[in-house]
Amino acid sequence: MRQAKKGQRTWWLWWGAITVVMALVLAGSLFMTKRAADHPTLAQVRAQFLPGKTTAGHYQIELACESCHTKSFSDRESIQAACVGCHGAELKEAEDKHPLAKFTDPRNAALLDNIDARWCVTCHVEHRPEITLTMGVTQPADYCFHCHQDIAQDRPSHKGMAFNTCTDAGCHNFHDDRALYEDFLLAHADEAPNSGTLQLSMTNFRELAALLPDYPSDRYPLQKLDMGAADAPRAATADAGLMNDWLASAHASAGVNCNACHSGADPEKSVWIDKPDSNMCASCHQLQQQGFQSGKHGMRLAQGLPPMTPAQARSPMKAGAAHRELNCLSCHGPHRFDVKRAAVDACLGCHNDVHSQAYSRSKHAQLWRAEVAGSGAAGSGVSCASCHLPRVDHRHEEYDFKQVFAQHNQNDTLRPNEKMIRPVCMNCHGYSFAVDALADRKLIDANFAGQPARHVPGVDMAVARDGAIRRERQAGSAQ
Repeated sequence: MRQAKKGQRTWWLWWGAITVVMALVLAGSLFMTKRAADHPTLAQVRAQFLPGKTTAGHYQIELACESCHTKSFSDRESIQAACVGCHGAELKEAEDKHPLAKFTDPRNAALLDNIDARWCVTCHVEHRPEITLTMGVTQPADYCFHCHQDIAQDRPSHKGMAFNTCTDAGCHNFHDDRALYEDFLLAHADEAPNSGTLQLSMTNFRELAALLPDYPSDRYPLQKLDMGAADAPRAATADAGLMNDWLASAHASAGVNCNACHSGADPEKSVWIDKPDSNMCASCHQLQQQGFQSGKHGMRLAQGLPPMTPAQARSPMKAGAAHRELNCLSCHGPHRFDVKRAAVDACLGCHNDVHSQAYSRSKHAQLWRAEVAGSGAAGSGVSCASCHLPRVDHRHEEYDFKQVFAQHNQNDTLRPNEKMIRPVCMNCHGYSFAVDALADRKLIDANFAGQPARHVPGVDMAVARDGAIRRERQAGSAQ
């Protein structure tokens, strides 16, 4: 009898211990966000609580539930605040054509009976893969028709069009229509397929640094440094390969010495750091870091999660790069910071989709190889980064000047891909050619090797409508 009781006691002790361990694992997975993401077991447990597959735009941060669910039982207001916190600046820059103000206007109150567009979650519901379309839209494809069913009365050119074709490539976008406005189409209606210039914008940080009153020109005098000027400890300068990499970099050319990266905010007081992390880059490259942490490559870092690895991607990636952690140094290297390597080789070292595989055979790649070889003018080549990390303008209002920098959010010109037309395609191509090319899925897969097989009639419709309006005005003035 005693042995039986002892056996029962032992069994209950084991049961209790296992229960406590499971409770700790469960609590850790739910309430210790960063720790859960760092620990594979905790991460797997937390993943079991996902109510469904996350959209392509958010799956990298799906284990950071608190990013969107800021309260235990989040209401629409808190979810909306989370959406605007991440996407508000982008919508403002895009001059959102369906802003909140449009739907809080009493004149449009009746439209809310069809779709309550005051809330992001009306059209973008997470964890519902069975109803999720492109761009994370969870409304049926005919959602535009609910408010614009009478469009053919004002626009005869739309008569007979199917009610679910509004958002076809090259037609209309709900938020960002900057490349599709009728006035813009008319302004670029007669452009040739190739502009003849074939030259992209160049970054201008060196020129602007001289204008910044707070730029530390005493420490970094914007002049090329040589080996003798290096302010690294002797042990570091003894590595010839490392020093040659630095001497060949834009940093050395701009007077950025070793201590700029290997010390803290004040190089005169800080101790030497052998291996500074990529956060040091942000002290000078804030715009690039903001972009990087807004895209899929770096958005995990912005939420306090471990860096993304290609193994976590949903697109095809090369097996050898599966566990490579993505940060600034993944593409730029720790000392050479070779932007040419970062612009192509770093991308193709991971990406293995058909579009990436076709790059080397494309006209774009030919132009890029010519520029790298020196037979093409600076900015005439087209790399992966030329299109996916394009040079864009940023207005520094405090100093009232414009900085050209590389937008490191590689998703920025893909949401939707018509966003690529203005900052990228039209540097080299006419509008009609660009919009046709981006609407041709097979041509995209072939990395634009060939001519568009599809034609978007937007420009034709705009020209026809403009002509009809002009004729009506002329007829009216003749009377």
